Amino acid sequence: MARRQLRATPPRRRLTALVVVMALAFVAVVVRLVQVQAVDANRYAAFGVSQRTSARTLPAERGSIFDRNGRELAMTVEQSTVWTNPHLVTDPTAAARALAPVLDQDEASLHAKLTQASSFVYLARKVDDGTAAKVKALNLEGVFLLPEAKRFLPAGDMASPVIGRVGLDNQGLSGLEVKYEKALAGKPGRMVVERDPQGSQIPNGVREYTPSTRGDDLVLTIDESLQFETERALSSEIEAAHAKGGMALVMDSQSGELLAMASLVAGENGPPQSSANNDVLTKVFEPGSVNKLITVSGALESGVIRATDKLVVPSTIRVGHDTFSEHDPHPTQQWSITDIVANSSNVGSIMIGQKLGKDRLDHYLRAYGFGTKTSIGFPGESAGLLLDPAHYYNNSMGTVPIGQGLAVTAMQLIAAYNTVANGGEYVAPKLVKATVDSNGTRHATPASTRRRVISERTASQMTSMLNEVVRVGTAKLAAIDGYTVAGKTGTARKTVEGIKGYKTGAYYSSFAGFVPSQKPAFTALVVLDEPTPIYGGLVAAPVFADIARYALREFRVPPPPAAASTAPLATSAGAQSVGEADIPASTTAPATNTLTSSPSGSTSTSSPASSPPSTQAPPAAKSTPPAKRP
Repeated sequence: MARRQLRATPPRRRLTALVVVMALAFVAVVVRLVQVQAVDANRYAAFGVSQRTSARTLPAERGSIFDRNGRELAMTVEQSTVWTNPHLVTDPTAAARALAPVLDQDEASLHAKLTQASSFVYLARKVDDGTAAKVKALNLEGVFLLPEAKRFLPAGDMASPVIGRVGLDNQGLSGLEVKYEKALAGKPGRMVVERDPQGSQIPNGVREYTPSTRGDDLVLTIDESLQFETERALSSEIEAAHAKGGMALVMDSQSGELLAMASLVAGENGPPQSSANNDVLTKVFEPGSVNKLITVSGALESGVIRATDKLVVPSTIRVGHDTFSEHDPHPTQQWSITDIVANSSNVGSIMIGQKLGKDRLDHYLRAYGFGTKTSIGFPGESAGLLLDPAHYYNNSMGTVPIGQGLAVTAMQLIAAYNTVANGGEYVAPKLVKATVDSNGTRHATPASTRRRVISERTASQMTSMLNEVVRVGTAKLAAIDGYTVAGKTGTARKTVEGIKGYKTGAYYSSFAGFVPSQKPAFTALVVLDEPTPIYGGLVAAPVFADIARYALREFRVPPPPAAASTAPLATSAGAQSVGEADIPASTTAPATNTLTSSPSGSTSTSSPASSPPSTQAPPAAKSTPPAKRP
């Protein structure tokens, strides 16, 4: 018996061990099941979903940019992008050879793309419809077309410095496109779909869908028709005067809304083109004689002169170490304040500036908006340059009253003249009229802010003097039949970039004014860069007249009733016209007053930087829309 029991022991132990192992395995399975189904349930569920679903971003359509009348200036269109899945390309060499002439790329670079270790490679972004059709006709395996959004300007190059540019992925890079990027871009959507093991979408397998929200539209104050005419007139004069470029602005005198804003540069082998930057707001220059409006109006407002005063004006005047002269020498004469303005007398203006004094002169320059950015907030906008009176040079009271030794933007200058047109109130320039959200709700932008700079009486006196500039003075070519025009010419030296001093024989020539002067509807400014001839009265004033005539017709502004002249301010019969007296012939050039600008408005003693040209041409002519009021 004992011997049998000993032989039976090993099988029992093995059985016991097997039971224990099985029990432990069962426990392990239970533990694992608990872990999978309870502890890690969410993680494994998410993993399972990720294996059979994919998420896709739904791009938002970019908002459009419209003119004040609802004409699209910038819109989004669909264009094709050529891409490849190299894993599906059977013959990369043949495909590269076929695509090279169609995409205008070399075979080697295309072959490199077609053989990349990736499932998605761009071959060409946003090609035109003709190119897309040729690619499709090739019917190459592994080469596909993908629809993408592209920004399109229906009017071509027109107003492009204002509108700005977008990148390949439709993000704003410059101009209003970047300033209003957040509003224009909209909000992307999201879609999650289920796919089968081969990667194809399962019908009705959308698990999540959040639609994109279209970007807001911008409605500008710009009038497309007037913008076109402004660019046409400016382009024509740039070519005729062999100028390097030019700027032109038209503003609704009462509201401050900008109706046209042009910035052109001469083309190398063709017509002028839109500048790469919006020079109207980013480029600074010495204003020259157009600055005399501020000198004289400040003196009138301060009471240091009266409109009926007469000054004994010699042909030269010494300030500091420099002698300033009239452009055309004349004997010492007794001139009224109107004579000084109408004939653009440098010596007379310097005398008035000296009566005003440097601190009050600085006060009025800043009150008119010089030295600070406008409320437009345009990307890269310059504040211009003004010296602190405490840091004036010994000749500054000879240069600043006649518009040298300071730098302004064209926008600052038109706003200053519009102050007089508004009876002495500064009206902040305005470029965006409204936004329209994705629901179609229109949100008007706030009205322009206003502040008083000079009294209505002083503004009226200045208007009468500016009338004489056009009637008998240096700006006869700005006259418009049936309307009274008030304005002032300017011819200012150009500084040399990077150094002190002026560029020999190089000038900015300008005319700023408003019409009708009794009840202004439009204020406009024209600036030519290095024209021939150099005088603002000969090159800029006629462009003003062309643009203003068109604006008066388009907006149906009737001629004012004939009115008696406010003649105590008229040019005296004995005054000698000295021509365009905008170019001081000093014995030593005031190069120490040469300034340059940065967007922040900091002061330095180098010249203002110029903007690079673009490579686009003006748009083709189009029909004139029905006339309207701004």
